[in-house]
This record gives sequence, structure tokens and C-alpha cells, in this order.
Amino acid sequence: MRIGTVKESYIADAALFDTKVQRGWMFALLAGLLLLPFFTGQYASYLVCLVLINIVSTAGLNILTGFTGLVSLGQAAFMGVGAYTVALMEIKLGTPFLLNLLVAGGLAAVIGIVVGLPSLRVKGLYLAIATIAASVILHFVFANWTSVTGGVSGLSMPPASLFGFEFIQPDQVYWIIMPITVVMLFGAANLFRTRIGRAFIAIRDRDISAEVLGIRLLRYKLLSFAISSFYAGVAGGLWAYFFRVVTPESFPLTMSIFFLAAIIVGGMGSILGSVLGAVFMTMVPEVLKMMVGVLSPIWPDAVAVMSPVRIIVFGGLIIIFLIFEPDGLAEIWRNIRRFFHLWPFKT
Repeated sequence: MRIGTVKESYIADAALFDTKVQRGWMFALLAGLLLLPFFTGQYASYLVCLVLINIVSTAGLNILTGFTGLVSLGQAAFMGVGAYTVALMEIKLGTPFLLNLLVAGGLAAVIGIVVGLPSLRVKGLYLAIATIAASVILHFVFANWTSVTGGVSGLSMPPASLFGFEFIQPDQVYWIIMPITVVMLFGAANLFRTRIGRAFIAIRDRDISAEVLGIRLLRYKLLSFAISSFYAGVAGGLWAYFFRVVTPESFPLTMSIFFLAAIIVGGMGSILGSVLGAVFMTMVPEVLKMMVGVLSPIWPDAVAVMSPVRIIVFGGLIIIFLIFEPDGLAEIWRNIRRFFHLWPFKT
């Protein structure tokens, strides 16, 4: 038998093995998610919930920026829309949390469509400035529409409840956040198997060519804004249920930059990149904070000296990371898988 035939047969077997491994990892991950609250403390549950919320919002932004090529710096503002919607519905109406989250996502999607209207005329930096302007307007509304939003004092809301059980502690709220995050990621991953997802990718690669092929640019760009904003609205609603206090300062412009950095670090145009980027951006500062805590008994001035350095180290890690792997953590993971599957035939 020829060497080439052996290699092709091995690659085919590796692909089949890869599919089985992926399914195995998926079941293992789901099992881990189901068992995690029983083996972690409140602080660990807090971090996991925060990561999951950031994953939902990052996945939404990646649909818009990574897959459609439209830059947005308004993701935090759309999260604010979702958070205030959930808080108001809980306080005024007391409706079920699932309905509240759907309405929050829907309202954020409507506002996202309005914000996305300039996308047919402008793109790149100009579109980013337009989304910043929308973010500033929404933040002004949050802070000054006192009769609805509570102004700078914000809103305090009751916890989510189901059949009389209230979700208060992080390990309890986890059972709301985790299933919704899984569903949202599953929807995002399967979106790009549809005509809509393929249209998004065509617009990102070459919008003029996409229009020549019959793709209506305005329709699909606005749809991308709507889906991305829907994800942000749901993430904001989850955030509101998690913290139960919503203020204008909860969703600053720096949070939008956080999500943009997450998709760059994780990998643009990749749902896996959304997950890895959100985990990286959320956990690295926490790890650095823990390191400062460990040094404090040995070095009394560690907190005062290291706190600014912690931010610098965090920024430096991102810059160094992007220099060596601009395609993000998702590409590193793909390279690792490719190496271990094909290593017998590497020269």
C-alpha cells in the first residue's frame, strides 16, 4: 500500500475520531456544568456566573464584529437596556424571569436595529464612532430619566423566583445563567449553518460582492445588529438577576471595550473564540488579584504597589498575546489539535 494512501486513511480515521472526541468532550463539559455548583464555594460560583454572562455578550458581539465585520462599541449600553428592562418588569409587573429576559433581549434588538441604520453608509472607524454616540445617548437616558430608571441611584430589584423558590446566592442563580448560556451558544453556533449566517460571512469578506450576489446589505446588517443586541440584552438581564442592583455606572464604555478585546483575544469569527476570550478577559484579572493577595502577608505594601501594576500586566499580556497569535486563542487550540492528530506525518 502506498504511503499516500496510508496517510489519507489515517486522516479519515482521525476525522472520525475527532468527531467522537468532540461529542465526548461536549458530554463531559455538560456533566461538569451540572456538577460544578456542588463542588465549589460561593466565590467560585460567583466567578463562573460572571464568566457565563460575559460569554453570552461576547458571543453576540462576535456575531456582529467577527462574522459580519461591523465594529461596535455599544455592547455594554445594550446590556444596560436589557438590565433595566428586567429590573422594571420584576419591580412593576412581577412577571416570570424567562419572559423578562425575552422582552429584554427583544427591546435591546429593536434599539440595536436603530443604532445599526448608519451601517449601510459607514463602516469601520466611522461605525464605531456612531455606536459610541449611541452608547453615550443611552447612558444619558439611564442617568437622567429618573422616573423610570431611578437616575444615578439606579434600581434595586427582587431576585428571580420559580415555583416559590428564590434564586439569591451565586450557586442558586447559576441554575438560571448556565442553561441560558448553553442555549445561546448553541443558537450562535448553528446560526452559521443557515442562509442568514452565510450572508453575514459574505458581507464580512466582501460586501460589494455580496450585494452583487443578491444579498440585501441593509437587511442583513440590521439583522446582525438585532441578533447581537438581543444577546447583549439577555446578558444584561442575567447580569441584573445576578447583582440585583442596576445603575448607569454598571455599564460604562470601558465594558464595551472589554467585550471587543475579548473577541480579539479569543478569536474573531469563532464561537469558541468568544468563549475562550470571555474566560481569559474575566479570569486573568482575578488571578492577578489573587497573586496580590498571596503577596500581602509577605509584603505589606503589595496592594498599594501592585494594584496599578496588575492593570499594566493585564494589558501587556493582551498585547504580547496578539503579537504572537493575532488569530486568538481559538487558533492556538486548533493548532494543538492539528498537531496531535497529524504528528506522525510531520516532517
